Amino acid sequence: MRSANETSPGNFRRADGRRVATLRNAATVDGQLVDVHITGDRVAAVVPAENRPAGEHDLNLSGYLLLEAPAEPHAHLDKAFSFDEIRPPPGDLGNAIAAWEEYNPRLTVDGIADRARRTALRLLSNGTTAIRSHVNLLPGDAPLRGVQALVRVRTELAAAMDIQLVVLAPYSVDDTAIHAALDLGVDFVGGHPHHTPEPTANLRRLLRIAEERGCGVDIHTDEQLDPEMLTLEQLTHLVGDRPPARPVTASHCVSLGMTAPEVQARVSAAVAAAGIGVVTLPMTNLYLQGRDHPVATPRGITAVRALLDAGVRVAGGADNVRDPFNPLGRADALETAMLLVTAAHLTPQEAYRAVSSGAREVMGLPAAGPAPGAYADLLAIRASGLEDAIAAAPTDRFVLRRGRLVAASRSERSTVTRPAD
Repeated sequence: MRSANETSPGNFRRADGRRVATLRNAATVDGQLVDVHITGDRVAAVVPAENRPAGEHDLNLSGYLLLEAPAEPHAHLDKAFSFDEIRPPPGDLGNAIAAWEEYNPRLTVDGIADRARRTALRLLSNGTTAIRSHVNLLPGDAPLRGVQALVRVRTELAAAMDIQLVVLAPYSVDDTAIHAALDLGVDFVGGHPHHTPEPTANLRRLLRIAEERGCGVDIHTDEQLDPEMLTLEQLTHLVGDRPPARPVTASHCVSLGMTAPEVQARVSAAVAAAGIGVVTLPMTNLYLQGRDHPVATPRGITAVRALLDAGVRVAGGADNVRDPFNPLGRADALETAMLLVTAAHLTPQEAYRAVSSGAREVMGLPAAGPAPGAYADLLAIRASGLEDAIAAAPTDRFVLRRGRLVAASRSERSTVTRPAD
């Protein structure tokens, strides 16, 4: 039987964490072939490709597209890959929350850490070099199990990726547990005011604690289809003049997508003026929202175009990966980008920006990518262009984090061209 090979393993180099001096013969999104010289953790120069053989500390990227590495602005590492353990029935957000809460007593620090580590490494292998993860405070006598697990994983993986943590505080938990999570090293205060009996009071409480601790906030905001629920607009009035060191992020913002264009424009302008970053999460919200609308089912994502037009910093994230809130997901930013193209009607360029530089901006991370002076957080993927990368999500990838090769993967595929005689 004769076969045609689609990929060649000849260029493969295993990830070992060593520094890379030069990336040779890489294609850029605008079609150029370049050599990228790296000094330390930054890109020193990007020059036309010289067609030189790759040296011992170089990487030959012939046939690869070179991109800024993605960042994941909204994950739930404590929940990820729990679907097979919980086996919840399909349902909306309320059902997912109930399934997760029912399972909470069986959660252990080691079990959470194992699933979180697996998810973080899957993200890394797909190109993501920075993650912001929310972590629930749990009911009972040990509310910090998830926090302890994710702090452990962050420490273990610190050489390979950046992990930011947000304490996700239920309405019923007291301030002491939130402060204890921050004492353990959590970076941001978070919650979901729109799911509480008193949304405004809960939002004020979370902002007060963040102000006391001098940290930022990342709030689950309006994760529902009610156009009258605009906690996002309340947030713009409450944040005041917060310094860049205490950033404000609003995640989900689904209900804004259900409002009239003039409301979207008004709220988006207020969000931009307040300096709030918005994270849209198409996969989970498309899965959970709209189940009670069997006809003309709403898309369940925020007003991305209106926010971008207003100059808001917009990021795209995967949210949940194979847990009660979403039974699927590849932990791949290209999957999120594809959904932003198909469901939010962004261009491929806008969609990839949302999962890379846009995500880094919302997360407060320094600039990265194939540009002089930027951090050498880079994804090289075997693709003919950005559209091909988003559409096909090829397995063949090299991932650099601050100039070090931290992940590499390849695929081999063969197909029959004609049967053997």
